[in-house]
Amino acid sequence: MKLKTTIQSLTLFERLLWFTSAFVITISFLFSGGNGLTLIASLLGVSALIFMARGYPLGQLLMALFSIVYALISWTYGYYGEMMIYLGKALPVSLVVMFAWLRHPFTNGNPEIEIRHVSLKKSLLIMALAPFVTALFYLILRAFNTPNLMISTLSITTSFVAASFMYLRSPYFALLFGLNDVVLITLWSLATIDDITYLPMVILFTTFLANDIYAYISWTRIQVRQGLLKEKTT
Repeated sequence: MKLKTTIQSLTLFERLLWFTSAFVITISFLFSGGNGLTLIASLLGVSALIFMARGYPLGQLLMALFSIVYALISWTYGYYGEMMIYLGKALPVSLVVMFAWLRHPFTNGNPEIEIRHVSLKKSLLIMALAPFVTALFYLILRAFNTPNLMISTLSITTSFVAASFMYLRSPYFALLFGLNDVVLITLWSLATIDDITYLPMVILFTTFLANDIYAYISWTRIQVRQGLLKEKTT
């Protein structure tokens, strides 16, 4: 599906959510006098989430671009954990997930992916791996003298679990990323206390939280619709 057609497929609510998020972010950018990178990252991020909420692979491509810019911003404040997460994990994961989603459309000629149920076995495996990932990155972040070490480490844990469910095409990825948003709002609020120019990052992840909540609602609706369509064709 072409970009223009993909955008036209968005509902009125989704367009309003997209516009409102971008508007709030731009106003906060103008108020705080932040650098251009924060604005670019923010607009890429909210655009990515709108398309991800519809299960469109385009969202993953935009998230990959967001990861690069966000990593640069994290580096400027010394949030090396965030930089490593987005360059070493979020960027490649977004690309891998994009190709995985492209390989699993619900119907041919439609960019919407087929949403699936994640088994209890896979869920438990992800949860079992999370403590090891947390411990490993805690040691790495401590070696880099990362500011707000415990919160930065928690960000890694929540993003790891969320990304795993996103790869598996489960609606629960959105709720887990919502939890990650709360962590990141806290993280960048602490940075904003030192430097007001980071305020757009707080606003960004606040809009992320709203978008991720909507993404969960959207995915559960899509999952129900896809299940009904499957029943009709069997």
